[in-house]
Amino acid sequence: MTSLKDNKDAGPSRVVISVDAMGGDSGPATVVAGIYKSARKNPEIHFILHGPVDELEKLVARRRGLSDRCEIRDAQGVVSMEDKPSQVMRHGKGTSMWSALDSVRAGEATVAVSCGNTGALMALSMIRLRKLPGVNRPAIAILWPSRNPQGFNVMLDVGADIRADAEDLLQYALMGAAYARNGLSLTRPRIGLLNVGTEEHKGRAELKEAHDRIAAHESEGNYTFVGFVEGGDIPGDSCDVIVTDGFTGNVALKTGEGTAKLIGDLLREAFAYSPLSRIASLLALTSLKRLQKRIDPRRVNGGVFLGLNGTVVKSHGSADATGVSAAVKLAFELARAGFADRLAARVASAAEAAQDGAAEEDRKRS
Repeated sequence: MTSLKDNKDAGPSRVVISVDAMGGDSGPATVVAGIYKSARKNPEIHFILHGPVDELEKLVARRRGLSDRCEIRDAQGVVSMEDKPSQVMRHGKGTSMWSALDSVRAGEATVAVSCGNTGALMALSMIRLRKLPGVNRPAIAILWPSRNPQGFNVMLDVGADIRADAEDLLQYALMGAAYARNGLSLTRPRIGLLNVGTEEHKGRAELKEAHDRIAAHESEGNYTFVGFVEGGDIPGDSCDVIVTDGFTGNVALKTGEGTAKLIGDLLREAFAYSPLSRIASLLALTSLKRLQKRIDPRRVNGGVFLGLNGTVVKSHGSADATGVSAAVKLAFELARAGFADRLAARVASAAEAAQDGAAEEDRKRS
């Protein structure tokens, strides 16, 4: 087996990822297996792993060469999935989640990755990392498989906050465009605002106001606004970024994950129906594996918290080693692209432009 140590100094630069080892449903063994998969593929990655040191040292030692790429920070406390965010905010110091975020805050790591409680992770992220100036509500952005050439669309928010007014939706559009530029290499992303129809007269009042605001900021946001889009456009090719509130986005996300699993289960059931169908499955094995990989939620696992002074990637709580590895890969790519600094610059520029526009309106009225 290839040793990680053999490639320790390979690659153009060193990228440090801070990992909460204790947040997932499957425990730290799965997290360590996931970061090991990523470490073998990317020699530039190094880790700061947070959790009980005695337990983590044993798990890391079983993975050949991982100890040379991994520093363990002792954190005895664990944030459970049942913990309320308000309780974690008051009593979370000493937990692996708190420690992982503090490594990013201190500049020791570029991105934090956690499989833990989403509400608690967002609450602690806002306390430890703080919001970017000009951002009212951070958002969680995910990559959604699509018909577009890049293979994915960005959707946000998918659960950071169930509410969003017109100003919040504008900020989501600006941040989503920045993510698409850095995460999908799109020079000028197309933005769509999720609604119950594409006609401009449809939807709630805040959506109509957001429509006009997003359209007015095309130039400084460096994106193209395509207007309202519907649920069927989320995996489509009419836009690259879908903007919505956290309640709607989270329902869509969980529906999509459930539908992908249902399709996989129905395909297995259909091909096991008779001896002839089993033979057909063998003939179609290559295509079926390609389809399985394409719709596998584990391979696009990782929601990015946008709007903070630092990057946080939220892995699914039930992620296996493949899912954890996918989240680490996303964190690595964003860190290597300097995403946090670029997003901060874009938000600051948009905020300045908005202030200038408001001042100009005041002068006209006076």
